[in-house]
Amino acid sequence: MQQGKGVVIAMPHLGNFEISAHFFGAIGKATGLYRPPRKEELESVMLEGRNRPGQNRMVPTDRHGIKALYEALGNGELIVILPDQQPKTAKGGGGVFAPFFDVPALTMTLVNRFARKTGAPVYFIAFVRTGGKPEYKVIGLLAGEDIVSRDAEKAATELNAGVEKLARQYPAQYQWTYRRFREQPDGSNPYKKQDSSRL
Repeated sequence: MQQGKGVVIAMPHLGNFEISAHFFGAIGKATGLYRPPRKEELESVMLEGRNRPGQNRMVPTDRHGIKALYEALGNGELIVILPDQQPKTAKGGGGVFAPFFDVPALTMTLVNRFARKTGAPVYFIAFVRTGGKPEYKVIGLLAGEDIVSRDAEKAATELNAGVEKLARQYPAQYQWTYRRFREQPDGSNPYKKQDSSRL
């Protein structure tokens, strides 16, 4: 942030990512993407919690939201992305297949585009519970050089490797119920009954 490039925070489905708003709000202004919930009445509650303590801003996952993230990085601010959020499709350059725990996973190219175009560093960060008390600690690591590769698959492999490194530290706190592998290169879905033997 001191370099004026902003920071891309890649925050996987690990630990309690909902409390991140308080942490990021204490360091500076943070802008993050969100998908509106299926139940409209929950949207205001979700946004209120994530916008605390007032410096954070949530933007929708559309072209206006992407533009807002570029602007935030241009202002030297933080942007927050869930790197293991599966893109809707591999078509149109939104995602590529890369290994995640040695299984092909459709992986976003968005983090790579932000890092490559702005020069902002990418940090993998998670908020994990420690012990039996409701106490959390922040764990994280800086992404490797391949995160800015022009080879989309190489960059996606680096992205998944960062998520995997954090998840291996606290496997019980990773959200395994999020179906990362539901789309495979051959068109199969291992979560369907007929394909379940593949995982």
